[in-house]
Amino acid sequence: MSSSSTVRRQSRERRIHLALSPGGILKHLALWLICVIALTPLYFLIVTSLKSKTDYLLNTWGPPLHPTLENVATALADGRLLAWTWHSVVVTVLSVAACTMISALAAYAFAQMAFPGRDVLLNIFIAMIVIPPVIMIVPLFILMVNANLVNSYWSAIIIYTGLMIPFSIYLLTNFFRTVPREILDSGQIDGCSRLRIFTALILPLSMPALVTLVIVNALFVWNELLIALTFLQDDSVRTLMAGLTEFKGRFFLNQPLIMTGALIATIPMVVVYVVGQRFFVRGLVAGGVK
Repeated sequence: MSSSSTVRRQSRERRIHLALSPGGILKHLALWLICVIALTPLYFLIVTSLKSKTDYLLNTWGPPLHPTLENVATALADGRLLAWTWHSVVVTVLSVAACTMISALAAYAFAQMAFPGRDVLLNIFIAMIVIPPVIMIVPLFILMVNANLVNSYWSAIIIYTGLMIPFSIYLLTNFFRTVPREILDSGQIDGCSRLRIFTALILPLSMPALVTLVIVNALFVWNELLIALTFLQDDSVRTLMAGLTEFKGRFFLNQPLIMTGALIATIPMVVVYVVGQRFFVRGLVAGGVK
């Protein structure tokens, strides 16, 4: 037997021994409990959306006795839910794209270039992360009214982009600093400009961090409600989360239909996370450590 096989076997036996120890069993039980708690709302969301109103009243927590897709058909019947979903897609895609592009360029400058006031400016961006958006609603609303951008996609896109930039710069700056200096030096020796080094070397190496950033920011924009309710009041531009508040008001006595709308709103972000999950943890951990 080769030495590598022996090492793997010993490592596997060690993991099994640790898993079967009292501490290992308690740890796994705790993890299972956390998973159950985290997945219970999703379970309730799915099983409720498959029930009729009568079935829900008679069997609130149990699985559906007579599963039906009638709620899906009813929720999508007038087309407003699909329109709201499309509005959310437009706002989310444009906001996240603008934020990622601006933040990547700024983070590259903070991480790899020396200029006066760099550290002070970076600390200011980091400090802006803790500022809650609610305290900026009034001045932002006055600004957007004066700019005639209320009830326009651009009002929400500009605000979301500005709110996401501080955290995005912080995450990407820390990740860009982990790129080996030798790689950048080799690009300079080959005659690459700073922009060429950024596009050809930094961005490909930073894909885990970029995907992580896109997922985190997309979740924020997709689920955000306060700004959407304030700046996108017209039904022609209303996003999905803001639309669901009206949806809930119209069908407040029909819980299965409300849960169906919430489930439809959840599916796109689940798909985004599943597609990018292999980059997510790696990029988040790498971007959080200098």
